[in-house]
Amino acid sequence: MAKKKATVFVCQNCGYESPKYLGKCPSCGSWNQMVEEKLPDKTDSRSRVTISGKTSKAEPITDITIEKEERVKTDLTEFNRVLGGGVVPGSLVLIGGDPGIGKSTLLLQVSAQLNQNGGKVLYVSGEESASQIKMRAERLELRGSDFYLYAETEVSAIQETIEELKPDYVVIDSIQTMHHAGIDSASGSVSQVRESTSTLMQIAKMNDIAIFIVGHVTKEGAIAGPRMLEHMVDTVLYFEGERHHTFRILRAVKNRFGSTNEIGIFEMKNGGLEEVLNPSQLFLEERLSGATGSAVVAAMEGTRPILVEIQSLISPTVFGNAKRTASGLDYSRVSLIMAVLEKRAGLLLQNQDAYLKAAGGVKLDEPAIDLSIAISIASSYKEKETRPTDCFIGEIGLTGEIRRVSKIDQRVNEAAKLGFKRVFLPKNNMDGWDFPENIEIIGCTTLADAIRRAFS
Repeated sequence: MAKKKATVFVCQNCGYESPKYLGKCPSCGSWNQMVEEKLPDKTDSRSRVTISGKTSKAEPITDITIEKEERVKTDLTEFNRVLGGGVVPGSLVLIGGDPGIGKSTLLLQVSAQLNQNGGKVLYVSGEESASQIKMRAERLELRGSDFYLYAETEVSAIQETIEELKPDYVVIDSIQTMHHAGIDSASGSVSQVRESTSTLMQIAKMNDIAIFIVGHVTKEGAIAGPRMLEHMVDTVLYFEGERHHTFRILRAVKNRFGSTNEIGIFEMKNGGLEEVLNPSQLFLEERLSGATGSAVVAAMEGTRPILVEIQSLISPTVFGNAKRTASGLDYSRVSLIMAVLEKRAGLLLQNQDAYLKAAGGVKLDEPAIDLSIAISIASSYKEKETRPTDCFIGEIGLTGEIRRVSKIDQRVNEAAKLGFKRVFLPKNNMDGWDFPENIEIIGCTTLADAIRRAFS
């Protein structure tokens, strides 16, 4: 009698494994996500092998030489910045985003540019045929002499093609469509995604091939599959934006070769994605002069300062409990600042509904935006507008003090470049750097002092 294969129930949302079926996953709390998968007959005991046949082995640290490899830059400056300065050979990059947001378009443009810079590119698609990709490439007016298209989902066949072509760059679109022959489960399952990514990681590391992986996202906005997927790769990028709007934001949430929380701004046009080199102007171009409930902050996104408008709408509540809503801002941070405003600045907000957002669709989460949030709330509550050439930077403590923030010189220089005349910042941040000549620096000690001087 043949021995029955051992099975395990795996949560398709987080990768939690259980020997029996569970209606609710104990790890992530999702319902009806446990799927039965067969365990492989034996573990893969193969060691890492390069295309040339060299096997990985243990070496003394004193015998290991570090080869400084130059980053490869594309023609998209924003894409290079998000990656930390360019594409690193041997890196494994995961790009996630909503369906139809432009992930395939971005990678097709990047692949063509890498090919024009002298690299051999293999574009593997498990969702489209080669002719469909060629049609999109012609629409984007992309050309390439050493650019290969391959419509395949079997990982072993892709591995053989890589060994045959020896490309410098590989694009996998998408990882959820890949199938590993050694795993007895459907494509897109946790086991398939994990094993396929593991194989691609070995190929990238042992052969210095930069591999880009496209990942689908769940309805919550996280990359579908186990969280282990984000731990395995070197860089995780999220491509964000609304399908009904033309602007897209590429955000780095993990990067072993550069700064995290770096963002790049793109605009979707008929000829593909075009980079926006001055995002501060983009976020402020539709700002109304004389409107109440508006304040501008110079926020740091990675290594880049960006000026963003914070908008607030304060109105009397018609219910017993006041409503609080925040878009692009942390809800807990907004609630904390409103409590400080009521306690330390004398604003009666407990019977007021509050609606706040960061204009332009950008998400802000750093202490330096506290003062601008407070000023925008005070502006809407008092029905007094702020000056259109004022910028507010600073962290607010629970006792109402304005605390120092980092990289204050870069923030102020960005505000001066866009024509702002006054910058409100923590008084303790005024020492140790040179002010721009065409801007007035106002140091504030307390929140009440900042509000008084902003509306005087």
